[in-house]
Amino acid sequence: METNVVIVGAGPAGLAVAACLKHTGVDFLILEKADEVAPSWRRHYRRLHLHTVKSFSSLPFVPFPKSHPRYVPREKVVAYLDAYAERFGLEPRFGVTVIRREGERFQVETDAGAISARKVVVATGNNAQPIMPDFPGIEDFKGKVLHSAAYTEAAPYAGKEVLVIGMGNTGAEIALDLAESGARPTISVRKGVHIVPRQLFGVPIQMVGIASRTMPRSVNDWMFPKILDLALGRLEKYGIVRPKQGILQGIEAGRIPVIDIGTVAAIKQGRIGIAPDIASFTGDGATFVDGVEKKFDAAIFATGYRPAYDAFLPTEFRPDKSGVNARASELGVYLVGFYNPVTGLLREIGIEALAVAKDIARG
Repeated sequence: METNVVIVGAGPAGLAVAACLKHTGVDFLILEKADEVAPSWRRHYRRLHLHTVKSFSSLPFVPFPKSHPRYVPREKVVAYLDAYAERFGLEPRFGVTVIRREGERFQVETDAGAISARKVVVATGNNAQPIMPDFPGIEDFKGKVLHSAAYTEAAPYAGKEVLVIGMGNTGAEIALDLAESGARPTISVRKGVHIVPRQLFGVPIQMVGIASRTMPRSVNDWMFPKILDLALGRLEKYGIVRPKQGILQGIEAGRIPVIDIGTVAAIKQGRIGIAPDIASFTGDGATFVDGVEKKFDAAIFATGYRPAYDAFLPTEFRPDKSGVNARASELGVYLVGFYNPVTGLLREIGIEALAVAKDIARG
């Protein structure tokens, strides 16, 4: 089978690129290893909402409905993505892929056979494979152990001591979900972390981020700590310190700040504990690097994901640390949805999808 473009992944990035290619008249096939579109969004924990405003989070050509709240909940995002695929007649073929270059074209191996394509778009996302660090003694811990990818709701943990490992956006929100549902969560924070409010003095932080992108990094690094101390208070006394890297420098290295939706207030109220890195697990809890030992009923690893495209994408086509391959047009392999700036992943996906479709149509 032959086509102009193979799109690998039917999440938001893959759907956005497909819709843009359809507008340009370029034929394509979408491949997805799951048996439905947007599989990652369907797996997310139930209380999840977009941390970015809906007006800057929709995919090309189709805004979110006016009736949706400013920060769209997970189930409405899933419904939006289903409707988006239906609107543009996007029907993925489901199966695992292996990609190799043969002359001027690519051979894409799938469960249903090989596909020959002129260009390839990899849109499988950063959350393809959960990362589970191996802590000393974890095999002795008798409590429940799971990655945040398997967490759905807080009800089973009500009244229990829960250790949340990692304070990214997922760990912070899961800890808040647990605290609001009667559990007693503690977040283990290994490194410093930048925390920003979802709205800064009434203005969505996404819009603040967009406005500040034109400013020199040194100005941002000097200004934001002072503003954030006014907005959130000084958090060092609660065990949370900022990294030496500024926010923008951290983003360039792939570390997105935590967008606070109430976790900081719960920490200040004592409803969420903060602990340093884990030295080792015990049979009924964990010992931290400061020597403190505490009992826990469960441990939730909010320790992130890896893209996992190394299973099918040859080394020469893989992106740099920012999730971008500067030679994409030349190589014929485009990566969409791997760069997550403070201005919003979905917004960035829309920008990338339009640019990639334009480049493919031109070539």
